[in-house]
Amino acid sequence: MDWTLEVIRVPVSDLDRSIAFYSDQIGFDLDHHTVNEHMAFAQLTPPGSGCSIVIGSLPGEEQMEPGSLKGLQLVVPDARAAREELVARGVEAGGVNVIDERDGGTMFGFSDPDGNTWVVQQIQARAANPLIPYSARPQPGEGI
Repeated sequence: MDWTLEVIRVPVSDLDRSIAFYSDQIGFDLDHHTVNEHMAFAQLTPPGSGCSIVIGSLPGEEQMEPGSLKGLQLVVPDARAAREELVARGVEAGGVNVIDERDGGTMFGFSDPDGNTWVVQQIQARAANPLIPYSARPQPGEGI
């Protein structure tokens, strides 16, 4: 039996501000945004990822404290280029650190407006061998 991790809840205090941060500044695709009398949430997916984040409130769900999620990890083929892209979009990102010269040992971090923290790890092998081939990826607006 396959077990897949497909959604991670990220606790935030302001849904609209967080949608803007994750979609406009980080570059995640906004899969859907639902607001009604019972809930207000959005699902966003990093390009090339099989796992999305959900922000906002869902009925019957106990909320984590905004900013309490630490160390979520994204993987990119080039950490320096990814950092430059985020900084150009106004994201405050830490410096690139080489912890180990082997592939996977280069990374940097950033925080969302609530203080949830992210680590961006460089795995150069992802450039030639992505986990989800481009042709199999949902296109923006299709959802996953």
